[in-house]
Amino acid sequence: MELIYLLRGFAIGFSLAVPVGPNGILCIRRTLAYGFKRGLFVGLGAAAADMTYGIVAAFGITLISNFITDNMNAIRIVGGVLLLFFGYHAFRSHPSTETANGSNGHTRTFFSVYFLTLSNPMVLFGFAAVFAGVGPDRIVGDYSMAVFLVAGIFLGTMGWFAILTTLVHFFREKISTNGILVVNKIAGTLLILCGLLAFWSGAVGF
Repeated sequence: MELIYLLRGFAIGFSLAVPVGPNGILCIRRTLAYGFKRGLFVGLGAAAADMTYGIVAAFGITLISNFITDNMNAIRIVGGVLLLFFGYHAFRSHPSTETANGSNGHTRTFFSVYFLTLSNPMVLFGFAAVFAGVGPDRIVGDYSMAVFLVAGIFLGTMGWFAILTTLVHFFREKISTNGILVVNKIAGTLLILCGLLAFWSGAVGF
């Protein structure tokens, strides 16, 4: 029975991570700019955030979910500002000036993506919608099932980003410096647009 919930969690995490949103764009760009390990840390940050939302949904932590619902507009504005920052940095970056920054760069990547994912309230609502089909009545009160489900979510999200990072890294050596520069411009533009949309939706909500 535990294996079933682990597989269900994996399917939830994988399916919610597959659509290429801001995290996918960041993963592609940072893998091209800094290498395979940096791309994995983007996925690790996203997977940790998904796991956090999975815990909220699986264990029914209404205090956190109510806080997110009550402060949704402010959270969207914060997320929008983060996306604008990432987009501006990506747009202005040049392959010849980018350095890996060692473990400090990995740590910053992890926490920035983690908080960026948490600042997207639609992730929580996506989990809530999916969990409705899983059968929450079977999870509530059965913490072992919830633990396996949350663990599966983490593995599913991380699995998708591992695939994405591997594919991008495979083509990394085949892309010229000018090609990476074009990717930076496109990624920066997309992130800025996502940031403007998030900021606007939060501002209008106020």
